Amino acid sequence: MGKRAFIFPGQGSQYVGMAKDLFDSSVEAKEMIKTADDALGVGLSNAMFYGPEDTLKQTDITQPAIFLHSVVLAGLIRTISPDMVAGHSLGEYSALVVAGGIQFFEAVKLVRLRGEAMLQAGKEKPGTMAAVIGLEPKIMDEICSKASVEGVVQCANFNSPGQIVISGTVQGVKSAMEMSKAKGAKLVKELVVSGAFHSPLMVSAKESLKQKLDATPFYDAKIPVYANVTASPVTDKFEIKDLLYKQVDKPIRWEETIINMINDGAEEFYEIGPGKVLQGLVKRINSNVKIFGIDKYADLERYL
Repeated sequence: MGKRAFIFPGQGSQYVGMAKDLFDSSVEAKEMIKTADDALGVGLSNAMFYGPEDTLKQTDITQPAIFLHSVVLAGLIRTISPDMVAGHSLGEYSALVVAGGIQFFEAVKLVRLRGEAMLQAGKEKPGTMAAVIGLEPKIMDEICSKASVEGVVQCANFNSPGQIVISGTVQGVKSAMEMSKAKGAKLVKELVVSGAFHSPLMVSAKESLKQKLDATPFYDAKIPVYANVTASPVTDKFEIKDLLYKQVDKPIRWEETIINMINDGAEEFYEIGPGKVLQGLVKRINSNVKIFGIDKYADLERYL
């Protein structure tokens, strides 16, 4: 019997109007969304439902918004359950809630702080990120290493075959972008971000997050959570916490994560949360597995 994997999106999947239909259609969703608003003391749901887009794009709002949308959806699913979970960057927190590694109320505060800390780190040490399509990881690592003479730059996300995101100082990233073009990359595109996520420029965010992580209760996960930093399954609460800390400035090994989940028996993947980014990545990594998306209340209805 093939296994079922739930995967959760990260930053960039937000859209104005997200989770509004869940709020309107489900008492349970309404309660969870109100709980998050109260826990954070900000009008998170207002930004999610009505925007404006500029507000929703701010890292300290984006992160809890995507997390909340994902976790509410997962909480409403009745007829299927996952054998394993993973999340892309921020999505790892959604995955951990579903796996029982952290409670919703604690996690939403943690995610908000993570967003604030990353936003602050981006102001203190401005940087940027760029997507590079069409080059192998080994080549990209070499390019980043050469470009590092101009400024900090490293691979931040190994998303799918030939899709890698780099992150670092403006000079470092620009230099690596030029080298990638020269090496024959199909597409090199700077991303609109508020900081150089998953790079050494995030060290201050990592330290702010550590204090909050240490003060937050974690539990052993009930099902394996495939961590971004190692691409391997983890259930131990101490290891989970340590990997969340390391994740802030380490690369996201998404392609390896999905391959490992498939090797461990996953045949059906469900992207739970806003957008379709991960569905696209999974298809590129392995077109033989089944992939479904649950974003809107209408998507949920067959699983209630």
